[in-house]
Amino acid sequence: MRPVLVVIGGLPGTGKSTIAAALARETATPYLRVDRIEQAIVAASSLSHPLGSVGYAVAHQLATEQLQAGLDVVVECVNPLALTRDAWSQTAARSGAAIVEVEVVCSDRAEHRRRVETRDSDVDGLVKPTWTEVIEREYEPWARQPVRVDSAETPVARAVQQIGEQMRAVREGHHPASRG
Repeated sequence: MRPVLVVIGGLPGTGKSTIAAALARETATPYLRVDRIEQAIVAASSLSHPLGSVGYAVAHQLATEQLQAGLDVVVECVNPLALTRDAWSQTAARSGAAIVEVEVVCSDRAEHRRRVETRDSDVDGLVKPTWTEVIEREYEPWARQPVRVDSAETPVARAVQQIGEQMRAVREGHHPASRG
C-alpha cells in the first residue's frame, strides 16, 4: 500500500498542532512537529532561533525514513513559502508516497489573536511568537490547492475526518492531490 505524507501548515495560532496531533492519534501515524525538532536542536547545541532550514531538513530526513518503511507520516510546520511546500512534494515523490497538503487558517481574526496571545507552549523552552510577529510573518499564497481547514468554523474531529478522507483518496489515486 502506498504511504501518504500529510503536511499540515499555517500561521502560528491557527490550530494546526491540535489538528495534526489528533490526526496522528486517530490514524496511528508518526507525527513530526518542526517546532519540537527545532527546539530540541537549540537545547542540545550552541545554535539559537531562528534556525532557518535546519529543523525542516531534519524533518525531511525523518519523514523520508518513515515513508520508505511504508508508513504514513503527519508533518506539522508553518510551511510559509512555495519553496518549503515544493520540498515536501519532492520528499513524497522521492519516497514513492502520495501527499496531502493541508492549510489551517483561522478566519476569525479576534479568535486567532486571542489564541496567539493566551496559549502556553507545550514545547519546553519554546517561546511563542507575538501577535505582531504572526501577522508580519512572511507567508506566501499557495500555488496548489491544499485541503483548507478553517479552525474558526471546523471542529477538530471534522478536520481529522476531512483529512483522513483525502488520505484514503490519494492513496487510491482518486484525487488530483496524489502527486508523487
